[in-house]
Amino acid sequence: MTSNSALQQVKRLYQAQKAGHTGSLDPLATGVLPLCFGEATKVSHYLLDSDKTYIARCELGSVTTTGDSDGEVIATEPVPVVDKQQLLKLLASFTGSQLQTPPMFSALKHNGRPLYEYARKGITIEREARPVNIFDIKLVNFSCTSAESEQQFIEIEVHCSKGTYIRTLCEDIGQKLGCGAYISSLRRIHSGPFSLSQSYTLEQLVALSESDADNIDELLLDTDTAIKTLPKIILNEAQFDTISHGNNIINESVTTTSSQNDFRLYYNDKLLALAVLNKEGLLQPKRLLFL
Repeated sequence: MTSNSALQQVKRLYQAQKAGHTGSLDPLATGVLPLCFGEATKVSHYLLDSDKTYIARCELGSVTTTGDSDGEVIATEPVPVVDKQQLLKLLASFTGSQLQTPPMFSALKHNGRPLYEYARKGITIEREARPVNIFDIKLVNFSCTSAESEQQFIEIEVHCSKGTYIRTLCEDIGQKLGCGAYISSLRRIHSGPFSLSQSYTLEQLVALSESDADNIDELLLDTDTAIKTLPKIILNEAQFDTISHGNNIINESVTTTSSQNDFRLYYNDKLLALAVLNKEGLLQPKRLLFL
């Protein structure tokens, strides 16, 4: 199932006119996929830009055409015997800000078509390396301390910025070990403020909708749960009227040092708009919500 397929099925369950997901998962991958409906689609880009956390299993000793277990093995090498401390040191070397070249088997577009369509035809498109940040890599499990091990793998938990390709990270780890590697499983356990423990499977949603349509409505979260990290400003009646007409307002609680932030504007405990601080120090509406 693709991320868009999951979105379309849930969109039908909710009979939503507008819907969007907040970052594609590879077909191989499972885990957290936040979906936005109606007016909440106006804040989806905040989730697209948010950090993600994954659990990935990297099979050592082979390289595949796709960087994962869906591809064909094109090279094999013996796996070196390494201990836990060596692995921890190796993983630490991949943390921090860096440039990463997106894989050909990705949903990135070239001339309006995803790269994986070219890759399936054996066509390689030149890609520019992009800045990413890998904040932390934890070693979850491993089996490469003995040459006699039947399965040679490492399992890692990766906290990273948007746009980070875990399959590329896995391949790079394999290259540094000198044996090659590919991903055999990938699970997103956090996406922005949302975790796997908050998530529902498609099967659960279908079952709830069949028993009582109100059941799935109760699962919907408030729009502002996606943007809780943004500073909050409460408007008075006059400011509400001004913002509602798309005009700027003065707010003494905002300083010029906050110019890089977006702000959540509320009136009567209801999220009204998103705003930015303009050059004149005024709060300028960026997105009007629920008007």
